[in-house]
Amino acid sequence: MMLLSKRFFSFVKTYNKQYPTEEVFDRYNTFKANLELINAHNNGSSGWTMGVNQFADLSPVEFKAYLGLKPRDNSHIRSMNVAEFTNTPTNDIDWVEKGAVTPVKDQAQCGSCWSFSTTGSVEGAVQVKTGRLTSLSEQQLVDCAGSSGNQGCNGGLMDDAFEWIISHKGLGSEASYPYTARDGTCRNVASVSTISGYKDVQQGSEPALMAALQNQPISIAIEADQSSFQLYKSGVFTGPCGQQLDHGVLLVGAGSDGGQDYWRVKNSWAATWGDNGYIRILRGKNICGLANMASFPVA
Repeated sequence: MMLLSKRFFSFVKTYNKQYPTEEVFDRYNTFKANLELINAHNNGSSGWTMGVNQFADLSPVEFKAYLGLKPRDNSHIRSMNVAEFTNTPTNDIDWVEKGAVTPVKDQAQCGSCWSFSTTGSVEGAVQVKTGRLTSLSEQQLVDCAGSSGNQGCNGGLMDDAFEWIISHKGLGSEASYPYTARDGTCRNVASVSTISGYKDVQQGSEPALMAALQNQPISIAIEADQSSFQLYKSGVFTGPCGQQLDHGVLLVGAGSDGGQDYWRVKNSWAATWGDNGYIRILRGKNICGLANMASFPVA
């Protein structure tokens, strides 16, 4: 018990957790339950590991505050906007190495994942076209993109955010409109990156997703509300996670490790989560529904 309490207070110090006195015991018990889950998983043979991160004191219900995708039935619209490819895909690609991906960011306790997925794919598209990588403002989308159907920290969709960027002729930089992790009042800043349109990837098709990835990083949606995802640490993730899409992330690469083909995905939960902010997900089984709502901007 002493060892567990030391582990808990080390966690509190590491992640600068501050609880009301009456909440400490409940947080301790939640941390204990998550630690038992981590240890049980890591003693198995899944091939990937779980670990303590900033979410280790959260119940599954509380963890949902860090998601924020708001899916809707827009399949008819998407079916008319599907990208077509003639390229021959390579199975080994990494847009981080190619210089088209900004450092991992942190959405904090705001359901703004959709805005981070959007900026990530726009940053990548513009870099591929111009050679210039500029970190773009998620906060501008949180504060301003409600007119396109998004709801700030209460969630949104990447396609709706692309629509807003197109109609407002660009997006400002992170430096000019910094992230605050809360809903704010929209303000005007100079646009530094523009897009001319966006395309959707054929629903459920990992080959189409691979073809799209040859050209640039891709915005994708996944189900991320399970403890397996909450506490992921390293290795090629195989689930369980489901396909009820609730989180927007950025597909940045693909590769193979020990005979396992994987997708490499950039998250927006800081570098303290997962493998320095990234996760590798098994390719070929549409794990977490990652091929069900993919799209990308056209710079």
